[in-house]
Amino acid sequence: MQLSNYYYYFKSVIPIKICNEIIQYALNHKDNMAITGQFGENRNLKKQPLNKKELKNLKTKRNSNVVWLNDKWIYKEIHPFIRIANQSAGWNFQWDWSESCQFTKYKKNQHYDWHCDSWSTSYKEAGTYNGKIRKLSSILILSDPKDYSGGDLEFDFRNADPDKKRNVKLCKDIKFKGSLIVFPSFVWHRVNPVKKGIRYSLVSWHLGKPFQ
Repeated sequence: MQLSNYYYYFKSVIPIKICNEIIQYALNHKDNMAITGQFGENRNLKKQPLNKKELKNLKTKRNSNVVWLNDKWIYKEIHPFIRIANQSAGWNFQWDWSESCQFTKYKKNQHYDWHCDSWSTSYKEAGTYNGKIRKLSSILILSDPKDYSGGDLEFDFRNADPDKKRNVKLCKDIKFKGSLIVFPSFVWHRVNPVKKGIRYSLVSWHLGKPFQ
């Protein structure tokens, strides 16, 4: 799919008061080690925990802590901007559902290496997810830039195609607290290691029927 815009952002669009409320609300919940794909995402880690090698490989790929939130008051703040971005960027993707939001905490040296949020097959589980794919991703920056360093968001617009020339974009536009960035879920991106402090963000994915 050819894109004229790989992402669309809003600078400091979510009020600081709301950002602080999300942080405090999430911190009142127990967080968990973030996992991904081949590193235990589809197994019961309480019954079958990762071994030392798996844990090392996971933390090379992704190292952060997360809390899952599924609250209407949070979606109410985010959804209007997802719709605006989808139209203004010219994507006009059909979507009608959002997964639970992922509150993510990156401490010193934590990161998330290159990845994309979507995959080729649709959800097979029963319920509202069934038959849908992730179409749009969004990241809300909850931390003030003076509270941490590093943790920069980067995009690679080759989308993992090794035959294309490297095309990495450092996204400094959303460093400010309350800034929101929206992008197609198939666009590759990463969060660089945090050098000091803590970086809080809120990630959400917006689903619809597979592309035709």
